[in-house]
Amino acid sequence: MAVIVILGAGMMGTALAWPFLDRGHVVRLVGTHLDDEIVASLRARRLHPKLHLDVPEGIEPYAVDELPRALEGADAVALGVSSAGVRWAGERLAPLLRPGTPVAMVSKGLEWDGSELRVLPEVFASELPEALRSTIDPVGIAGPCIAGELARRVPTTVVFTARTAEAPRAWAALAAGQYYHVFPSDDVIGVEACAALKNAYAMGIALATGMHAATGGTAGSIGFHNLEAALFAQSVFEMRALLRVLGGNPETASGLAGLGDLDVTCNGGRTGRFGHLLGLGLGPDEAVRRMQGATLECLEILRTLRAALAGYAASGRLPAGALPLAEHLARVALDGAPVFPPLERFFDPALTASLAR
Repeated sequence: MAVIVILGAGMMGTALAWPFLDRGHVVRLVGTHLDDEIVASLRARRLHPKLHLDVPEGIEPYAVDELPRALEGADAVALGVSSAGVRWAGERLAPLLRPGTPVAMVSKGLEWDGSELRVLPEVFASELPEALRSTIDPVGIAGPCIAGELARRVPTTVVFTARTAEAPRAWAALAAGQYYHVFPSDDVIGVEACAALKNAYAMGIALATGMHAATGGTAGSIGFHNLEAALFAQSVFEMRALLRVLGGNPETASGLAGLGDLDVTCNGGRTGRFGHLLGLGLGPDEAVRRMQGATLECLEILRTLRAALAGYAASGRLPAGALPLAEHLARVALDGAPVFPPLERFFDPALTASLAR
């Protein structure tokens, strides 16, 4: 039995507690400064107000100012914060972590430093002092996993990735079980980039469902499925292309962390609902308002991706206009541009040829 501390009591951070609990571990769930209402609800009546589930007694809730106490005797720490909270989490944990503490994170995102896109395990590690950083290999958790399904013990397959083979195996030993299946990968850049990019592309694929509804159509066998399929295929095409530039394995985009996570986000995630609203013809501000405060990682990744694509084009590492769908989605979601995609620019064989050289 181990003591697992999860920092971040949102939907995914809390759902991650179930596999650990079912393996017999003690789970301490620490809310961030944004989770006070969730922690209060868990303490008062065990109800998670966003998951709409009763949380088992074995999951112990802590407020953010109780983080030092929660970490007493902890064997491992997992981050359930959003991408915007990764540096904050690093700052808070840096003086509290013991050397060699196993760390994992479900945070999804990329950071542009002006010359390179950085994956979040690297960003988190950069907040730790060198003496501590050299002993900790953060494990990224990615793949098709909807929080509400995981918390209901729906069969789930995920990818654990880190620089070393030992770190993912150690976390798999803590978490893997009858319904939570773990596949290790050493492609940290590819897995983590896909985990972030899928949020942007899932929003784009969902535009088709909104466009269909805007014409008066309803869900069924006849819709904008042809367009939806083209958007899905181009999304994977562009993810593969960008992984080549970043130094990841393009094949990762065709596996659980890429194609698999893209599918589940389209079908069951809030990103898909946001894309549907945009496809209906709503402007970005109104679509955000209708999401009622839901975290929309797609907007942050599109801002980051827009800056990165411009930077890579300027440096010659990626041809200008090489990722037409990504650029179009940034214009739609950030600038309010018309939603119909530039299909004539899709599947450019010259891009594949240029990146292969």
